[in-house]
Amino acid sequence: MDIAEELPTVISLCSGYGGIERGLELAGYNHQLIAFCEIEAYVGKLTLEKMEKGQMVSAPLWTDLKTFPAQIFRDKVDLLLAGYPCQPFSQAGRRGGEDDPRHLWPYIKEHIRTIRPVRCFFENVQGHITLGLSTVISDLEELGYRTTWGIFSAEEVGAPHQRKRVFILADAGSVDNTKIFSAKRWAEKDTEIEEFNIDGIEWGAFPARPGQDQHEWEEPRVL
Repeated sequence: MDIAEELPTVISLCSGYGGIERGLELAGYNHQLIAFCEIEAYVGKLTLEKMEKGQMVSAPLWTDLKTFPAQIFRDKVDLLLAGYPCQPFSQAGRRGGEDDPRHLWPYIKEHIRTIRPVRCFFENVQGHITLGLSTVISDLEELGYRTTWGIFSAEEVGAPHQRKRVFILADAGSVDNTKIFSAKRWAEKDTEIEEFNIDGIEWGAFPARPGQDQHEWEEPRVL
């Protein structure tokens, strides 16, 4: 990927094998990843191997979410991604919620507070709806984000199984939506913010939820 392109910057927390990032690519969202964070050594090893082979974009890989240096990315991120651990909420486990040592949402919340990304996008299991999701939504709203969520399945996009998952989208919903921190500007270490506007988009208008009529500026949904 040519870093000279003006692309939105993305940080991936709890990256796993990079599934959400791959989904963005398949959806046609061109972007530049500037950092990964993944604690599993084997997964990290595979990620680094893919970077060396040119199968994934090269970016720093941090191994501990709890010590992630969020402050150096403040006001430089368009989109923050996270598929945070599902074990505290999954029907397949004990559903310990906040008492589960793998409950990492509080750390992600603080990183959002520090980084102040324009948007956030998260994925988790269906069991999150009845345990923990209301806290996530409330926390995001406290941080100034307009938030929506929905359940989507792999079957909806052609897979032979359901694999239902909760996806959460949070938007700053303010004038910050007219600003983009491009990969080029990040590489140049330029701290100034370049404003841009796209004709036809009413910034601050939130994307329509499933079942609602879409705005004219929204991309057609994949059914």
